[in-house]
Amino acid sequence: MSVTLSALLSPLAAKQQPLRQLFAAEPGRAKRFSTSACGIYLDYSKNLLDEQSWQALQQLATQSKIRQLSKQMQAGAAINNTEHRTVWHTRLRQQDLSNLQLAGEDIGAAITACQQQMAQLIDDLHAQRYIGYQGKPITDLVWVGIGGSLLGPQMAVEALTPYHCSPVNLHFAGNIDGAVVSDITKKLDPATTLVVVASKSFGTEETKQNALALRQWFNDAGADSNAIAHHFWATSSNVKAAAEFGIIEKHILPMWDWVGGRYSLWSAIGLPIALMIGNSAFKELLAGAAAMDEHFFNAPFSENLPVILALLGIWYINGFGCQAQALLPYSHYLRLLPSYVQQLDMESNGKSVDRRGQPLQDATAPVIWGDAGTNGQHAYHQLLHQSQLKVPADFILPLQVSHSFADQHQRLAAHCFAQTQALMQGKTEEEALAECLAAGMTQQAAAELAPHKVSPGNKPSNTLLLDALSPYHLGALIAMYEHKVFCQGAIWELNSFDQWGVELGKQLSGPIYQAISGQADGQFDCSTASLIKRFLQKP
Repeated sequence: MSVTLSALLSPLAAKQQPLRQLFAAEPGRAKRFSTSACGIYLDYSKNLLDEQSWQALQQLATQSKIRQLSKQMQAGAAINNTEHRTVWHTRLRQQDLSNLQLAGEDIGAAITACQQQMAQLIDDLHAQRYIGYQGKPITDLVWVGIGGSLLGPQMAVEALTPYHCSPVNLHFAGNIDGAVVSDITKKLDPATTLVVVASKSFGTEETKQNALALRQWFNDAGADSNAIAHHFWATSSNVKAAAEFGIIEKHILPMWDWVGGRYSLWSAIGLPIALMIGNSAFKELLAGAAAMDEHFFNAPFSENLPVILALLGIWYINGFGCQAQALLPYSHYLRLLPSYVQQLDMESNGKSVDRRGQPLQDATAPVIWGDAGTNGQHAYHQLLHQSQLKVPADFILPLQVSHSFADQHQRLAAHCFAQTQALMQGKTEEEALAECLAAGMTQQAAAELAPHKVSPGNKPSNTLLLDALSPYHLGALIAMYEHKVFCQGAIWELNSFDQWGVELGKQLSGPIYQAISGQADGQFDCSTASLIKRFLQKP
């Protein structure tokens, strides 16, 4: 853009009226700034928006490349321009896979074959037809992965706990910390355990080392190469490396270079989800995401959930200079959603150059953080309410729940709505003083305490109400955030689908490991050299 977003939006932000005044002036504000799609209702009325600023944001979306890039994405263009890759994770969840071609390959047939292979494995595990090398049915599955190969399935498995129907127990091994595999293997028997290694390259260090540790665990229990081949599966595009590890080809589920890791739970990376909720419910997850795709690709920007959320995010980052966003699910089962969206948003759009490699003039991507409500109310909500920082927040609440404690769900909803109201209106010093006096305090004591009870208010938030936390609605929710991130990348004119920033630390860890393990000497800065020395001298 010839004019930076901050130069365009900051003057509008500076003139924005306080939220109390906006609500007082417009009794129908909640209706004006709300919309719904795919079983998700969005109230965005508690944002620092008037008609002028909202129209300016709508114009920004219209002038952006959102529609152009989304059409190119659907057509199979390599919009991941630095890696020359198509971005087709949305194809994994579309209902009609016929005539889906890419570079002469029948992608629809490949997706269908993968889904059928997954479904057969899950049916065999559920029916206890998959027998281990000692003649016992499989009782446990260890999923080995990291990043998108772990965060997506782990989040979805937790979110859909009420739908679990699997007789097989599931365990996630991600971190390279040896405590992870150690704790898992203490509880399991190799003879009844299946291991699935999820790595596109089959070379990711954390995943490879955990897989090697698990293979050694099998070897130590007396399992031979045939037993390893029977008990290990993989999802990878590097068939050769997986075979060299000892995994037979028919146990290798495909991964495609047109599916990025953080967008991969719809592929074979979703096997843990399907395992726990069953094949039929997994199809409902895909259907919910497909419905949100349809909404995003076709709905006008003024009613488009991902576009609206994207514009609000840009408004606060580039107009107000906000550097963080809180994601606050008022659902115990959605407690891992903030961690998932952290990667989705920060790894996608945490960039400093545009698609052409030119330095960006505007800040991009907020720091995403949060936890399940109401836990956060007794921790970081203090900062949200009374600090000088403005932290836009998404509050998420399912309307239907799986448990029978109706009164507790009503109380949970009351807390959720009260937090957004308190962030919006705050409490003035006059109101705090009157409150103290009404409680029987003396005038002097009330005057001393009142400033400490002031909340400035005028803190923005969205409220997202899900009809239910079902597979369908979870699929729609995840796809909504995916498309939000895509829209923001389009407006910032960056590539949301590469992640070169994670490479440097990986590259530098190799020489450091060689120095720590005594394989080679290395030249390091004085701090790193001192840390290595200290580690080697550990008590």
